[in-house]
Amino acid sequence: MHRQSPKIDRQTDPMTYVSGMEDIGSDIMDQVLSETAAYDYERYTQKDVLAALQKDILTLEDYKALLSPAALPQLELMAQKARVQTRRHFGNSVSLFTPLYIANYCENNCVYCGFNCKNRIHRARLTMEEIDRELSTIAKTGLKDILILTGESRHMSDVEYIGEALKIAQKYFSSISLEIYPLNSDEYAYLHRCGADYVCVYQETYNPVKYEQMHLSGPKRIFPYRFNAQERALMGGMRGVAFGALLGLDDFRKDAFATGLHASLIQHKYPHAEISFSTPRLRPYINNEENNPRDVHEPQLLQVMLAYRLFLPYAGITISTRERAGFRDNVIGLAATKISAGVSVGVGGHEEDAKGDEQFEISDPRSVAEVDAAIRSRGLWPVYNDYLWTENFPGDLRNHAV
Repeated sequence: MHRQSPKIDRQTDPMTYVSGMEDIGSDIMDQVLSETAAYDYERYTQKDVLAALQKDILTLEDYKALLSPAALPQLELMAQKARVQTRRHFGNSVSLFTPLYIANYCENNCVYCGFNCKNRIHRARLTMEEIDRELSTIAKTGLKDILILTGESRHMSDVEYIGEALKIAQKYFSSISLEIYPLNSDEYAYLHRCGADYVCVYQETYNPVKYEQMHLSGPKRIFPYRFNAQERALMGGMRGVAFGALLGLDDFRKDAFATGLHASLIQHKYPHAEISFSTPRLRPYINNEENNPRDVHEPQLLQVMLAYRLFLPYAGITISTRERAGFRDNVIGLAATKISAGVSVGVGGHEEDAKGDEQFEISDPRSVAEVDAAIRSRGLWPVYNDYLWTENFPGDLRNHAV
């Protein structure tokens, strides 16, 4: 199971697998890259947008129209339809979770990331005892859904280390997600046996040229290995997978289109899988506090979320603490179905002060109780567990995973 990362530098072809990386022979990447390259969002008109909004089931052309600049004047109509779809598939529930960073060591030189291996930051890795204390403290808030994260370093956060952390998490949480470096399918199967049931992998940008420019060295430089991580996770037995691009790193409309298409093709191939989206925007980070997303302001971010909801109405959508509290509150129930609370993006930081530096700046520092109150104030129901049970609540509520 233990595998060292190969040496990957600027001379390494980012589109070619290297030793130790499993190639599952999937054709989904070629489909996504071909469709994305051909996507010309300037050709769509408001007539195309309005025609798409008349439909209950969107075609790929409809989805392209809803992501185009022509759709921005129709955000209100998109929001009204998205709210109906969200209520139809998720009821009035909003799921709560929090992330726990257990390490921030990284082997990648990604120019936009606070964990960049070249950055001079305080690196740290929690011990198993510290992980237990952190998880115990988080569990006292009532949360039952945890996201465990590491930097992307096989050397400092190997699969066995992550597996031991998962075994501890099982004592406190009923749903355990992972956001770590991509793995082979047998490694995902091992972590699934240790307690993980969901995997989040974000492509950052689906533009291979931009991807090469942004990932100068380290395993993350290999584009297809990262692209196919969700499929390998499902092959390893995971219940579900999350997709996302770091909006603002490149052309956000093309990246959002590629993200949705990628998710839909995986859903078609693995109909049992639960899929979801995250919609992070580029945020300032250590050594680059002035960094801002390219052309992705709140209206554009809302447009992406609404387009995701209308294209794949059954998919979950997570809203990050990268966004301000007011925006997050406005999109829950409208498009977003999952929201983080009580967040620390440093290593640890729940039981005591963070042991290592954070990956990026957050905009919403509210506690679990404060986010809970914000959800209730909108007539929505904060969900701490995996399922709503009808005997606990009045009315005809459908049991469903969130």
